[in-house]
Parts: sequence; structure tokens; C-alpha cells
Amino acid sequence: MALAQLKQDATDARLAALSMPEGGWSAAARRDALGRLRAMGLPGRRDEYWRFTRPDTLNQPAPPPAAVLDHGEAPVFDAVDRLKIVFVDGVFDAAASDDLSLEGVTIERLAEARGDIHWARDLYGTLEARGQDPVQRPFAALNTAFATDGLLVHVHGTPSRPISLIYRHADTGSDAILHHVLRVDSGASVTVLENGPAAARFNKCMEIDLADGATLHHVRAQGRDHERRAVTHLFARLGSESVFKSFTLTANGMLTRNEAVIEFTGDDAVAHVAGACVGDGDFHHDDTVFVTHDAVNCESRQVFKKVLRNGATGVFQGKILVKAGAQKTDGYQISQSLLLDGDSQFLAKPELEIYADDVACSHGSTSGAIDEEALFYLRSRGVPSGPATDLLTLAFLAEAVDEIEDETLAAEIAGRLEAWLERRRG
Repeated sequence: MALAQLKQDATDARLAALSMPEGGWSAAARRDALGRLRAMGLPGRRDEYWRFTRPDTLNQPAPPPAAVLDHGEAPVFDAVDRLKIVFVDGVFDAAASDDLSLEGVTIERLAEARGDIHWARDLYGTLEARGQDPVQRPFAALNTAFATDGLLVHVHGTPSRPISLIYRHADTGSDAILHHVLRVDSGASVTVLENGPAAARFNKCMEIDLADGATLHHVRAQGRDHERRAVTHLFARLGSESVFKSFTLTANGMLTRNEAVIEFTGDDAVAHVAGACVGDGDFHHDDTVFVTHDAVNCESRQVFKKVLRNGATGVFQGKILVKAGAQKTDGYQISQSLLLDGDSQFLAKPELEIYADDVACSHGSTSGAIDEEALFYLRSRGVPSGPATDLLTLAFLAEAVDEIEDETLAAEIAGRLEAWLERRRG
């Protein structure tokens, strides 16, 4: 059977298992996304940006079962004063959530935003659609078409607490599709936290529109359920002098693909996207990032570090596109892996595409083992092999963790990484 037909059959089977929410202000965007999805089809291994990651379990109509595990750990960010909003297998849990009222921000649920007119109408699916060119992102289109819930967050001031989105996994066969839309007004600032295993299979999309002078800090912790399969999408559009910084920690998970699509549309803006991942055994982690500079004097940073052992696989695909006229662009990209054994692998595809002549852009990608000289130095001073290896591993991850501006949040993430290494050593 021809590959095109196999791809079409897989798409038809996946769509047949889904039901699109009907009516309301998002209906047109959903229909448009469905049309785009049908035209492009779900991804296959021959697709350029899926060569390193098998999409089979994301394509199939029903998710593979995933055990619900409780490691007895305290919840991530539990020591932080935050507004907690909980979703269980993709369903909002009002009893476990705080009241959605918070100064400087309006928060609504996608599932409850009725009528034909809503501020999110101009955004829902818009940034996702823009992000389909030049690289197709079928699971993002699927999300826009079929998302059953999510948050619509309009930030018009500076909330005193971070907004914390907590995802819980309770059903071994759950299939969750969530879509969040965030608009941050000029001069406003907000911190958004995310954590939790989410579901057996999880598809999440977050569209972020930053007005001139707006700021958004995003810190995410994915982990705990080893059998989780997830694909996430983050689309951000930056106005003049806006600031967007995002960090993701990933620990465990059978398959995780995090896509980030950043677009500079205003001058003098800053966007940093970073991640630290630690994987063991049957673990596949994929960071795919596309940054488009279409404005003057903007700064972007991509910093990704992966620690892999016992046959784990890490993937990084990152591109910086500098359009004509985007002078004085400062673009930096680094992806590195630390392989703790000979069975693990790191697959990288860093890219630069530049059409302006007054820029400072660089990229690099490396993969290697523990520095034996540094390990010998620590051992010679009485540090046992296991703790010495952990110290060097944490030092390797530090550049990514340092991208978190809030010291309390950075310490929380560093502590989680240290605890993960200690458990594996034990």
C-alpha cells in the first residue's frame, strides 16, 4: 500500500475516534484546523521533522494504557504561593482547584466560554495556524479542532501569585486534549507554572500573545508517570520590548515531544526557551523548536541539556530563521547531551537560516560521556563514585536551569533533578 494511503488511513481512523465540540465562537477556528489536518495528514516517519521520533502511538485511535503511579513525592511547586488550577485526565476539577479570581487577570474555562463573541476568538487557533508554515504540525491542528477544555487567560496587570496548572493522571486509558490561550496586555506581567503527568496520552497546545512591553515567565515540570505519552505545543508571538522565558524539566515518560514556535513581530523583544531532561531506559524525549526573527534588535536563546542512561533516546531539532530586515538579531542555540552509558543516543538537528547581514547568531550541539578527569578529581578527594557522578551531572544541567529567573523556582527544579539522580543511584 502506498505511503500516502497509509497516512490517510491513519488520519481517518484517528479522526473517527474523536468528537468535535460544536457551536460557539471557536467553531470557525475548529473547522479551519480540521481542514488543515485533513490536508496534511498525521505525521509519518518519512516526514522531515519526525525522522527521529516514531509517532505511531500518538497516531493510533486509542491510547496505549499507562499505569497510574504514586512515587510518594511532594507535588512540584508545592512550597510556592500560587493559584492552583487542576485538570484530571484533561477534565477540570473544581473541587481540587482554587477560585479562579485573581487580581490583574481574568481566567475562564474553554469549555464554559459560550456565545459568538469572546476576546479569545481572534487568538484561538490563530498562532497555531501561523506556526504551520514552513513546518507542518499536525498534532497542533488536531488539538485546535478537538480540544475539549483549557484556559482562556487575559492578563491586564501583574498578579501577585503565579498561575499554576496542575495535571493529574487517574485513568490508565485516558486521552486528554487541552488548549490554553493567554493574552498579556502592554506592560502586564505574569508567571505560569505547569506540572503533572496529565494522562495516559496527552495533547496540549498553548497560544501566547504578548503585547508591547508584556512579560511572561513559564516554568513546566513533566514527570512521574514512566509510561506517559505526550505531545505539547507552545506558540508565542512577541510584540515590541516584550519578554518571554520558558523552561521545561522532563523526567521519565515513555514518549515526550515538546514543540515551541516563537515569532518576533516587534522590535527589541527577548525570548528564551530552555529545557533539562533526564531519562532512563525506555525513554524517548524530543525538543523541537522554531524561532522566527522578523523584527529589529531581538534576542533569542535556546538552551537544552539532556542526561540519558540505560538505552534512553534524546532528540533536539532547533531552528533560527532570521528574515530580511531583522537586523541586529542576537540568536543563540545550544543543545548538549550527557550519555551515562554506551546504549543511549542523542540525535540533533540544529539549523540557522539567515537573510539579514547585521546579526550575531550561533548554534552548537555536542554529545559525550562524563569527564573522567573531573570524576577522578572528585574521587581522589573522597567523594564516592555515585555522588561524584551526580555532582558532575548537575553541573552539566546547570546552564539550562539558570535560565529560570526566579531563584525559588530554580531551586525547586534543581532539587527535583538531584532527587531523580539519587533515586536512580539507589
